Amino acid sequence: MTLEAIKYKAGQLQILDQLLLPAESKYIPITGVKDGWSAIHKMQVRGAPAIAIVGCLSLVVEIYDKQYDTKEALKKEIVEHLEYLVTSRPTAVNLKLAADDLKTLTGDLLTNETVYVDGMKQEAIKSVERMLEKDINDNRAIGDNGANVLLKGVDRPLNLLTHCNTGSLATAGYGTALGVIRSVNERNLLDHVFCTETRPYNQGARLTAYELVHDKLPATLITDSMVAALLKSRKIDAIIVGADRVAANGDTANKIGTYQMAVVAKHHLVPFYVAAPFTSIDVAIQNGSQIKIEERPERELTHIGEQRIAAPGIGCWNPAFDVTPAELITGIITERGVFKPCELAEKVKPK
Repeated sequence: MTLEAIKYKAGQLQILDQLLLPAESKYIPITGVKDGWSAIHKMQVRGAPAIAIVGCLSLVVEIYDKQYDTKEALKKEIVEHLEYLVTSRPTAVNLKLAADDLKTLTGDLLTNETVYVDGMKQEAIKSVERMLEKDINDNRAIGDNGANVLLKGVDRPLNLLTHCNTGSLATAGYGTALGVIRSVNERNLLDHVFCTETRPYNQGARLTAYELVHDKLPATLITDSMVAALLKSRKIDAIIVGADRVAANGDTANKIGTYQMAVVAKHHLVPFYVAAPFTSIDVAIQNGSQIKIEERPERELTHIGEQRIAAPGIGCWNPAFDVTPAELITGIITERGVFKPCELAEKVKPK
């Protein structure tokens, strides 16, 4: 059984505090949008799909037991809370798109004269609650689609490499890139998986390694700077990473360090795949240069826990993400299939 990072039932929400992993597994309550914003901003929850789900569920918790006199008052509160939540982390697009969908829904319900205020609230709540189930189903489909493309024409177990954390801790369950690896393993065709530590926040060392050990997968942790040496010295069949935002042309923003892995993969002729749900695709952004890159506090570079590791007085630059150009990406694995980056914009239109 994979890990459960989000626990929700009937207006009650708890999340696994990922700042404490792997030393301690502790669930913390989210009692409203302020808790949701803080948990996302502090990275107690992270991963683009999980950010969207926790953000929207924190809104559900906020309004669950409240009574509203008018539909206008309810809509006003929902919109204000959503706009606040979207500011928690700007690069991942999933929360913004989910917020836009929810604002559209409430707008439609506002003008529907057959729906009263309590019914409007219940419809908004149900639409968010369905996000949990949909994300798990989408991740399963991403895993199957990714395994199918990786194993096509292959008659031996695969050696794979991934970056950052894209598993149950980054989603509602199962995962995106790590979900692909899990699906390959379920077919008994995973030889070994390598995961990077993912400096400076160590999501790979703390979280991905935690999930791989939990699932008893054959795995090895490497530093971010070892990727080129690994590709030169070992047979790596493919690299699979996640995505926080994919532009219309296929340029992909993901955890810092992804871009250099793609460059090295091209040099060594290793296929480089991005695994992401369609909720990570933002066709309003034409290319990667338009993606806003979040910059994180200097302390993430200068300290590990409470221990300072950098010389006092040194300046720091700490972007949380980088953008991998579409031409370096072999394919984008989604719940609807595996596509070339240039095919994505057309595939989003029917949604």
